[in-house]
Amino acid sequence: MSDHPYVPEIAVDREGNEYEVQGWQGDFFGGKFGFWLFMLTEIMMFGAMFMVLTYYFTLHHDDFINASASLNRTLGGFNTVVLLISALTMGLGLLKMRHGDVKGAKLMIWATILLAIVFLGVKAVEWTAEYNHGVFLGLPALQGGLPESKPFGEIMFFGMYFTMTGLHGVHIIIGIGLMLWLLKRINAEKVTPEHYILHFNLALYWDLVHLIWVFVFPYYYMIGAGLSTGGH
Repeated sequence: MSDHPYVPEIAVDREGNEYEVQGWQGDFFGGKFGFWLFMLTEIMMFGAMFMVLTYYFTLHHDDFINASASLNRTLGGFNTVVLLISALTMGLGLLKMRHGDVKGAKLMIWATILLAIVFLGVKAVEWTAEYNHGVFLGLPALQGGLPESKPFGEIMFFGMYFTMTGLHGVHIIIGIGLMLWLLKRINAEKVTPEHYILHFNLALYWDLVHLIWVFVFPYYYMIGAGLSTGGH
């Protein structure tokens, strides 16, 4: 543990009365409001991508269904369960922190990190299989204008698929880094049961990460479910 725990700043008015200065760790409302503004930008970004996906789906319905049928729904479904469990462990960690169980909170954060790494590992296996089948950004199948190129609708589908799942993966990696930083702040007693706004905001961020995937999975993996039972 750190020898320098959080010490509130004290201000004194003209009458000599002392008041605790409300810094960022104590400004719970301000901390939540500021982070919700950040979350709004994330929702706008991914929401725009889903709108583009929906628009092109109406134009290239059959191509999108054929492309979706080639994805591995088993791996995609497994990763969905992994992220849902990780959202549970992150939420339990926050509850434990708020109730003074710092050790239990840290354990739940480590469990969330482990589940996030599992998610990335499964996604790496899935992308590797797709690359080996010739379906990946930069390969002839998705370039267009070549004899071996897929139809335009499938190219759009896979372009959006790799873009959105890749961007989501970046958010997972960022989340792992933030959780490691959170553990460091807890060990330094900068995050405590009395000052847990950082933990709260990170749990909120992780909720967004898993919620985005809850939409990604049916949008990409399930629309072609009637044509195939396996995928790559």
